[in-house]
Amino acid sequence: MREIALTVNGERRELEVEPRELLVYVLRERLGLVGTTVGCDTSSCGSCTVLLDGESVKSCTLLGVQADGREVTTIEGLAQNGALHRVQQAFHENHGLQCGYCTPGMVLATVSLLEEHPSPSDEEIRHLLEGNLCRCTGYQNIVKAVKAAAAS
Repeated sequence: MREIALTVNGERRELEVEPRELLVYVLRERLGLVGTTVGCDTSSCGSCTVLLDGESVKSCTLLGVQADGREVTTIEGLAQNGALHRVQQAFHENHGLQCGYCTPGMVLATVSLLEEHPSPSDEEIRHLLEGNLCRCTGYQNIVKAVKAAAAS
């Protein structure tokens, strides 16, 4: 076991983890943050996407010990004082979700995307989100939601 300290959704957390334990399981099983979903365990789907020091990463590809001393934002950490983050609001208003399984990862990937590309084209959105798979929506409303978030 190894002691780590990380900031998750603005709160410093200290815990012991096994050196081989994936960050996604540290978040879900040790910290109870089940909004980060496990879709494939192979980094193909993006459902486990979180922000690590502001950059979107697939938490199934990182060990918990790699997050030691870093800041992690999960879907639970986006809303502030009961108000949805502008990306969450845009996904809600533009029906950018159906079953919701991919939505946390898609939303966090969009937050990171908009930091780097504040006014993306439809083509850029599709390219930059290609590591996040949705099996329900056909992506039309996801692209629409990202455009709406960028405009807000």
